[in-house]
Amino acid sequence: MRPYIICHMITSIDGRLHPSRFTAAAAGISTDALRGHYETVADQFEAEGWIVGRMTMSEMAKGQERTVSAVTPIERTPYVANRNGRNLAIAIDPSGRLHYGRDNIGGDHIVAVLGEQVSDAYLSELWEDGVSYVFAGPKGDDLSLAMAQLASVFGVKKLLLEGGGRINGSFLRQRLIDEFSTLIYPGIDGLAGTPSIVDWDGGDDDQRPGAGQALRLIACETLEGGMVWLRHAVEPAPAV
Repeated sequence: MRPYIICHMITSIDGRLHPSRFTAAAAGISTDALRGHYETVADQFEAEGWIVGRMTMSEMAKGQERTVSAVTPIERTPYVANRNGRNLAIAIDPSGRLHYGRDNIGGDHIVAVLGEQVSDAYLSELWEDGVSYVFAGPKGDDLSLAMAQLASVFGVKKLLLEGGGRINGSFLRQRLIDEFSTLIYPGIDGLAGTPSIVDWDGGDDDQRPGAGQALRLIACETLEGGMVWLRHAVEPAPAV
């Protein structure tokens, strides 16, 4: 079992992700109101936490790398610090590059998703910070395993995936997205090569990340200022 995962994103009409690049709101429409829809809608899902990739979390995690004095061998099993009933701020960080210096982001308890190759010193640092962690296999790319641990160890039933395009692509590729919640901002980016909702790199595998899956529209709503909120369920594609 794993949590129900909703990929919740705000995008321009051309599928881009950085609001600072979007064209200005039309006359009489509040930019603050438009951008405020993201958190308002997110709250409606009553999720128990949110997931982002290393790059996104690095903008929020401001801790400094430090030397841990005493390091003993640490078993590569999930570690639960003092969650204290808080929602989870989950960082996909296979190589253990992030440093926190605290146990929360905006009041939400940090859980690092790591590869088993991270050092004992790094795990000791997380212990000192009060950060929990789970493992996503040897290389940190087995997201199914990590999500199953979040369900079994933390009892989490619903999470929001709020990553960049690559993390979203990895989750889609591993069939871990149950629903897309997409807020379409009434603006456009327009520049080729800028990040989009799903940016699966693929490497040696040229298969599209959504292969074998289909989207079914389950809700459509126009919000204040002309933002459109779409919800799509992800289901197996019909047999050809």
